[in-house]
Amino acid sequence: MKIKPKHDVRKLNSTILRTATNYLLPLLLLFSLFVLLRGHYLSGGGFVGGLIASIAFVLHSLAYTTRLTLRLFQVPPRTLIPIGLTLSFISGFLPVVLGKSFMTGVWFADKVAVIGSVGTALFFDIGVYLVVIGVVLTILLTISEDE
Repeated sequence: MKIKPKHDVRKLNSTILRTATNYLLPLLLLFSLFVLLRGHYLSGGGFVGGLIASIAFVLHSLAYTTRLTLRLFQVPPRTLIPIGLTLSFISGFLPVVLGKSFMTGVWFADKVAVIGSVGTALFFDIGVYLVVIGVVLTILLTISEDE
């Protein structure tokens, strides 16, 4: 004998959660960008920033639906994976073109106001950031769609 739950556990129908998510989503995304940009100087970077951004979208998916969360993206999350891999590979291969070893850090002479020194390490981190968001969201949102 199968017992049916009183409510659908896949979507939490809570006004409080939805309201909190509307405020937390942009804050978590901003914090993930902070961790990403901080990463090429201190601890943090693309992996941790990508996980924080993914958590923000998973929270949105819990508060609303997977379909509404996917509408937030211009492209499906799985397309972020090859974009991020390409960016990371180019940032690692650029030093070879300049006569240095693969994955050697190359820094631009001018500093950017908020970011500081810009170099291949930042672009590598951005690539990892995109890959992590793409992989985590593809896995989690595919699982939640199938239910």
